[in-house]
Amino acid sequence: MNDNNTKTAPRNTATRTAVEQVYEAIKQRILDGEYVSHQYVRESTVAKELDVSRTPVREALRELVSEGWLEAIPHHGARVTAWTEKDAREVFEIRLVLEPMAVAAACLRMDESRLNYLKGLARQMEALTERKDDAADVRNEIAALNHEFHRELIAACDNQRLIAMLQSLVRTSVIRRNFGQYNIAHLRRSMQHHAEILQAVEARNPAWAESMMRSHLLAARELHLKFIETPAD
Repeated sequence: MNDNNTKTAPRNTATRTAVEQVYEAIKQRILDGEYVSHQYVRESTVAKELDVSRTPVREALRELVSEGWLEAIPHHGARVTAWTEKDAREVFEIRLVLEPMAVAAACLRMDESRLNYLKGLARQMEALTERKDDAADVRNEIAALNHEFHRELIAACDNQRLIAMLQSLVRTSVIRRNFGQYNIAHLRRSMQHHAEILQAVEARNPAWAESMMRSHLLAARELHLKFIETPAD
């Protein structure tokens, strides 16, 4: 019995690792725009490109469908989910309630090391913004840093249920935002919001932090809706 367990565990671990690798690869291609809305992600093609069997690809596709990155179309396969105006409105409605609550709580629980890390992320974003470089890789880097900024800020609230509720919502809406369509004024305003949120947190002022986060999200929502994808027929 023990020998069998010893033999099967590595296979299960290896299979899981392959699924995770495929999952991350497909998701990154969606984030990078390599896979666009309504494009089908073919199991056989991905398996060949990543040099894996079709089994982990199939499982990864299932997970991405369950998380909303892909949608399963009967008799056709899985395709990249479009990000519609309705999606954006629903997500921001929830974020506008929960994220200011999280940042207010973070004011009372933020430790110095995390605050310094957040300041570092903010400085990196500001530096990239002031490069005034419209290259896709620069905008993608800003998006990645922005996601990490919001993730860390929410994590500082130390409320696991609140963190869990916001994690997927924030990840999806921050990532789906197309920074390539933001002009320098939009980006600078976002950076200023980040700076003032951190000032409020450092001052241990929940009301100020909550107000600034709400303003930040309202501005982000307007731009999000302005540049939203037009659903295909």
